[in-house]
Amino acid sequence: MPTSNGDIRHRPANGTLHKETSGATIASKNDVAIKSNEEANSSSTTVKLLICVGGIYASFLTWGVLQERITTTNYGTEAKREVFKYPVVMNTVQSAFAALLGYIYVLVTRKHSGDLPIYPSTKIMWPLGLVAVISALSSPFGYASLQHVDYITFILAKSCKLLPVMFLHVTLYGKRYPFYKYAVVALVTAGVAIFTLHNQSSGSKKKKGAEGNSLYGLLLLSINLLFDGLTNSTQDDIYARFQPYSGKQMMCGLNVMSTIVTTAFLLLSPYIAQTGVGSYVGMDLTKSAGELQDALAFIQRHPAVGWDILGFAACGAMGQVFIFMTLSTFGSLLLVTVTVTRKMLTMIISVVWFGHSLSGMQWLGVGLVFGGIGMEAELSKREKAAKERAKRGGKKA
Repeated sequence: MPTSNGDIRHRPANGTLHKETSGATIASKNDVAIKSNEEANSSSTTVKLLICVGGIYASFLTWGVLQERITTTNYGTEAKREVFKYPVVMNTVQSAFAALLGYIYVLVTRKHSGDLPIYPSTKIMWPLGLVAVISALSSPFGYASLQHVDYITFILAKSCKLLPVMFLHVTLYGKRYPFYKYAVVALVTAGVAIFTLHNQSSGSKKKKGAEGNSLYGLLLLSINLLFDGLTNSTQDDIYARFQPYSGKQMMCGLNVMSTIVTTAFLLLSPYIAQTGVGSYVGMDLTKSAGELQDALAFIQRHPAVGWDILGFAACGAMGQVFIFMTLSTFGSLLLVTVTVTRKMLTMIISVVWFGHSLSGMQWLGVGLVFGGIGMEAELSKREKAAKERAKRGGKKA
């Protein structure tokens, strides 16, 4: 029956009256609900991003302090210096901690015993194994390159990690980005490079590294950057191909494989060192016992370093929780942006805290980085809003 406002009431068989509102009113309410959901999702994403970035910075700032203390402290005497120089042992302990923490994270968050398997299929083993091997090989190539390139070149190359990540995404996995993404990568890379180079040139402390650059050193450094880019781009591909594979699953699975790879190296290195391969890659033939035995003997002589290594491993494992959360939620480009700007932000905090000053070129670098990041945030927000509007328009049609 008609009502005073022109709407129609239908009387069903049970006698209850239901009021049918106009389509415009329903659409209006839906638009309000969708807009409210968009705002809630945007706010939730921003909070998650801040948690991830804050967690990465806090964990790895502490991790960096402990790493420097472990690798530079003289645990012996002035006459007989003893410094802990066993990076593979440190990385193995850290990956074991991260695998354990990742597995605990999976156990706590899974809904039932069959939920969130670490290796959901045999097909995922190959790409995960590839990432484990290339990430284990990446650091040694970087350290080896320092013997053949100067420190400025090394720092400049590490500042450009965004470039190989994007390059491999495009060439190897066929991913395409909007033009502004390329512009953002260019701005951030240029900003970090300018800031870092002018920080190195203004510093009075000489950094370790070769006096010049050799072709062999540049080749080693290129392999290091290629492996870094391949690690991040392959991780993105795993998330895309094996949905809904999560960050905590990858954290556990990848670190289990990394621990197996580095442990195998530690056990086999005494034998490899005595072969032609060992001498070719520069392994120390005088350490016949191998890195593992030498490291254990060092810790027995100086137990304090053992506690520092455990703290180092715990901070690294905690940092990986936030890294894999960032990777699975926001992708590798944003993750690498966070990691390459971390050192620059640390320097800025030091400047503000201790009252130092930045040069004009360093401020230019800061402006380029934050200008690029701000541009990406604004354009990404507009892009998402446009997609949501298009999706709503399709539903209405």
